[in-house]
Amino acid sequence: MAFRRKRRGTETDPFTDLLFNALLGFTFMFLISVFFLNPPTKEGDIPAKAEYIITATWEPGRPDDVDLWVRGPGGTKVWYLNPESGLMNLDRDDRGLQNDEMIVDGRRVTNDLNQEVVTIRGQAPGEYVVNLHYYATESDREEGRPVDVEVTVTRINPQVSIVYRNNTTLEYVGQEKTAVRFTVNDDGSVDDVNTLPASIVE
Repeated sequence: MAFRRKRRGTETDPFTDLLFNALLGFTFMFLISVFFLNPPTKEGDIPAKAEYIITATWEPGRPDDVDLWVRGPGGTKVWYLNPESGLMNLDRDDRGLQNDEMIVDGRRVTNDLNQEVVTIRGQAPGEYVVNLHYYATESDREEGRPVDVEVTVTRINPQVSIVYRNNTTLEYVGQEKTAVRFTVNDDGSVDDVNTLPASIVE
């Protein structure tokens, strides 16, 4: 009799099993629901929206400050003192050598790329005028040297295509030149691409 009582004492109670399994099931369902309510974040996944990208690029390492000006439909403009207007944004104001260096762990890191970038985030119909302004230089000659600037207009959607790409030469500090003018239609297509001069620098 003592032997049977001992065996019964070591047997698992069915009610305890049921409670344990129910608790395990609830815990599992709770963890699954938390996982779906808070999906893991994707590091470095930054959504960017742009319909057109305008870049002005000149010789790397040159101490020349060339400004990109863009006038959109309705006369709105973006430039270094007004980097956002309507659907247009000046993403980088490149000042030659002035903002190309930084100190990391006591070492000087240099980026020689000279480039200004304007993005157009929508397909607002109308004419866009893209001008270059030779703002300043730190070269030995106070009046500066001629600088060749490659201007590119890229349409992003529905697929990447080059609307315009060509070089414009700025001869002296203070000079303004129209690099390109183009018209965006209601459907987002581009036509009437030309280089007729128009002054927009204030």
